[in-house]
Amino acid sequence: MADQDAQPPVGTAPSALPVLRWDEPPEGPVLVLLDQTRLPAEEAELVCADVPALVEAIRTLAVRGAPLLGIAGAYGVALATVRGQDVGVAAGLLEQARPTAVNLGYGVRRAAGAYRAAVEKGADPGRAAAETLAEARALHREDSVASGRMARFGLALLDELLPDGGHQLLTHCNTGALVSGGEGTAFAVALGAHRAGRLRRLWVDETRPLLQGARLTAYEAARNGMPYSLLTDNAAGSLFAAGEVDAVLIGADRIAADGSVANKVGSYPLAVLAKYHHVPFIVVAPTTTVDLDTADGASITVEQRPAQEVTEVTFPQVGVAGRERGGVLVAPLGTQAYNPAFDITPPELVTAIVTEEGVISPVTGVGLAELCARSSQITIS
Repeated sequence: MADQDAQPPVGTAPSALPVLRWDEPPEGPVLVLLDQTRLPAEEAELVCADVPALVEAIRTLAVRGAPLLGIAGAYGVALATVRGQDVGVAAGLLEQARPTAVNLGYGVRRAAGAYRAAVEKGADPGRAAAETLAEARALHREDSVASGRMARFGLALLDELLPDGGHQLLTHCNTGALVSGGEGTAFAVALGAHRAGRLRRLWVDETRPLLQGARLTAYEAARNGMPYSLLTDNAAGSLFAAGEVDAVLIGADRIAADGSVANKVGSYPLAVLAKYHHVPFIVVAPTTTVDLDTADGASITVEQRPAQEVTEVTFPQVGVAGRERGGVLVAPLGTQAYNPAFDITPPELVTAIVTEEGVISPVTGVGLAELCARSSQITIS
């Protein structure tokens, strides 16, 4: 059925960012990305003319965030079809680019499925490519709608849990328009609270080692005129102890069938702190992030990132402190580093999971399965 309260088309929201777009210059179709490695110093675009270029953009985090990776993956398959590349090979390369974010594989498989269906119906290459691109665009629109619905459900939940208003919200990593076809997941809820006049303070974790909070969430908060403060990840405990956190809002890269949540490393310690201090710990993610084929948290593959992300301070933006791309050592040469991209939060530490189809609380495998079954019966248009 059609969504009766659908959001405006992609890109029309007041705070919309040109994060990802399909373009067709004379030399052939390309996927154009806002290069997130260069933010906040520079809003520069990265042009991907083929699947290997997109895979590299995904691996280097030029494009990132679970919902947006799904959209990028779908457009990547479309790019392969219009460029005459082997769709099966392209899909495999894209799915393997980052192992933890389940949305990437979902978007790739959905677009590849549209291509195969077109071919099976006898479509010529041009028609099959057009139908693949249409599927990618449909996913893009659906994610925009889902973002708006999550924001409304999440704000209603906050008002229920915190009826006095004046919310002080702590968030980790980046979950705004930079990761979405709309205005984001967890960040969209905080943005909704701000627009409703109910956000007192957004506490933004730096999110080490790549500083997605400092570089990206603070950038989005400033862009939207939100009251925010930046803190080092290890300062969160003192905020809880001082009673300065009313709720924690995070996103997710994969939610297992039992409700275990994989999110940017540093999320699990926040969940433990929230549990001890009796503060709601809320996960906001679309149903495409739920992976019922992954039984539990122990079954989630956690991506291990390069050691130099920890042993060096990098300067990816041209002109920052007069430096070009590169890094400065902060540890002795040859130091080994433990650098998981994500950690796993068990369901008993999660107060609620907010999706575009509603809120699950308490978080159980049965509740997730029922919600996903409901979601699969609904078509958003």
